[in-house]
Amino acid sequence: MRVAAIDCGTNSIRLLIADVDDGKLVELDRRMVIVRLGEGVDATGTFSEAALARTFAACDEFAAVMSSYALDRVRFVATSASRDVSNRQEFFDGVQARLGVLPDVISGNEEAHLSFLGATSGLPEGVDSPYLVIDIGGGSTEFVLGGQKPQQAISVNIGCVRMTERHFENSDPATTAIDNATVDIDAAISLANESVALQSARTIIGLAGSVTTVAAMALGLDKYDRKIIHGSIISADAVHRVSERLLTMSREARAALPFMHPGRVDVIGAGSLVLDRILHHLHGPQLLVSENDILDGIALDLAQE
Repeated sequence: MRVAAIDCGTNSIRLLIADVDDGKLVELDRRMVIVRLGEGVDATGTFSEAALARTFAACDEFAAVMSSYALDRVRFVATSASRDVSNRQEFFDGVQARLGVLPDVISGNEEAHLSFLGATSGLPEGVDSPYLVIDIGGGSTEFVLGGQKPQQAISVNIGCVRMTERHFENSDPATTAIDNATVDIDAAISLANESVALQSARTIIGLAGSVTTVAAMALGLDKYDRKIIHGSIISADAVHRVSERLLTMSREARAALPFMHPGRVDVIGAGSLVLDRILHHLHGPQLLVSENDILDGIALDLAQE
């Protein structure tokens, strides 16, 4: 079955076109555009016209790509930023006009399920369960615990964009801003621990752009290399060192990092802090980094339906 999966989050919109057969996925095309759809949503409760224009332009690009494939199924999933905005009908209409499908605004629990499905597909030999999948997005972070399938899950509002807008108003945050963000993040992790037995995990799997960018820095890469990052093991100490550096670097220094996507420059400090605090609370010595995420989960789920 040939499917197209689209994941529209707070920070980015991504497309995966793949052939799926018997639970195995063969990637045909994968691309991402940073659109910052959720810019300002935490404060205003509405999508800005500029954010919608950026998102619709990306949809036009994706429509052109999709037209060259004979697709059996298409699903457009919208996550954190789209759940509560006052003008989401304008968003729905614009997407449908360009792609021919309505966005499916999913709950935090379904987002967690799809992230878990993607992250645990094709794990290397010897990875012990239960797994704790941590998906740090722009608006929220999902915690999902399970083995063959998810058993416990929760979504909390501590994404990299949301934390940046709440606490880091300038590019070079003061210690006070970091302290305030840490209090906010720690409270959300404690809330997550009430619903998910975080400490019972034998393997911690991290995914999405904040995690993979931190991994690229910890690995000392001279460019972003998906193949090297996927399956890498990063120690909690290394994550802490990277987070400290990112939070104290100037914007220009972050932008100059050879693996840094331009759309992550302003939010990677907050994203790295979320990851650092999670590992601190879990007392986890290391993190398994996955490049397979909710996008892969959407594609696999489409083929299972």
